[in-house]
Amino acid sequence: MRKNIIIFGGAGFIGTHLKNYLKETTDYNVLSFDLIKTETDNFIDVRNKIEINHTFSSDDIIFILAAIHRTPGHKDYEYFETNIKGAENICAFAEEHGINNIIFTSSIAPYGTSEDLKSEDMLPTPNTPYGISKLTAEYIQRIWQAKQKEQRKLLIIRAGVVFGKGENGNNTRLFKSIKGNAFFYPGRKDTIKASVYVKDFVRLAIEIFNSYNNGVRLYNFTYCPAYSIEQIVESMSEIAGKKPPKLVINGSLLKFAAAVLGFIGFKKLGIHPDRVKKLMISTNIDGHKLIEDNFSLQYDLKSALNDWYADCDQKGLF
Repeated sequence: MRKNIIIFGGAGFIGTHLKNYLKETTDYNVLSFDLIKTETDNFIDVRNKIEINHTFSSDDIIFILAAIHRTPGHKDYEYFETNIKGAENICAFAEEHGINNIIFTSSIAPYGTSEDLKSEDMLPTPNTPYGISKLTAEYIQRIWQAKQKEQRKLLIIRAGVVFGKGENGNNTRLFKSIKGNAFFYPGRKDTIKASVYVKDFVRLAIEIFNSYNNGVRLYNFTYCPAYSIEQIVESMSEIAGKKPPKLVINGSLLKFAAAVLGFIGFKKLGIHPDRVKKLMISTNIDGHKLIEDNFSLQYDLKSALNDWYADCDQKGLF
C-alpha cells in the first residue's frame, strides 16, 4: 500500500508547488486539505477537531502549511487561534491515527526582530503575535514527538521569504515595480533579506525528512549567505532588462506617509507603517546548517529568478 502524505494548507502557494513536486517525483498518495475547497483540496478547518474518512498507517506523513501568517493584517487572537489550535488539533489527529511523521513549516518570526545573524541553536525571542504563535506550535509538536521519541519524527522548517510562481507577495510586487520603473529603496540598500526558491523548498523538505529515522530536526531554509535587497534588486533588474534603480527615500518620511495614508483609508491597499518598517529591517538568517549536513540548494538567486521569470512572464504574470 502506498504511503499517504497529508497536507494541511495545500491550496496555497507552497502547497500547490508541493503537490506538483510529489506527484511528479514520488509515489505518495497525496491527500490535501484547506479552508478553500478546490479540485485537489478538500475542506478542513484546522481550528476544529480534524476528521478524515481514510485508512492511515504509522509510516504516513503529515505536512503542515496551514497558518495565519500575514503581518500586519490580522487581529492578535487570529494568529493564536489558527496556529496554536491548529497544531494541537493536527497532533491529536496524528495520535488518533497512529501517524508518526510530521513536517512543520514554521517561520523565522520566532527569532524576533533584530539585525543579528540568527542560527538554529540560538534562543528564540519572538516579539509579534505571529512569531509567538509559531514558536508555541513548534513546542506543541516537540511534545507530541517526545511522547514516543523512538518512533516519531518531526522536521521543523524556518524559511526566509519563499518566492516563485504564484507567490503574489512582496517579491512579486518588487519584480513588477522594477519592470514598471517604479521601484525605490525604502530607507537603505543594505537590508538583508533571507529567501529561498519554492522549488528548492519543497524538494529539500522531502529530501531532509527522508534522511533520518526518528527525532527532531530544525533547519533554516535560506541562501547562505543571505542576499541584501540591493543584490536582489540588481539581479531582478538584469533579468527584466532594466537599469538598476538607485533612489533611496528616507525611512522616517516613508513611515509618516504610510501612517497618513493609512489613516485616510489606504490600509486596504496594503499601505501600513508597520509594513514599511518591516521593509527596512533585516531578516539575517544563517543557512550554514544545511550546508554542514550536506543539503544543497539547486538554484542560486539568479537561476531561481530566471526560472521564476520564465514560468511567469511568458504568461503575462509580470
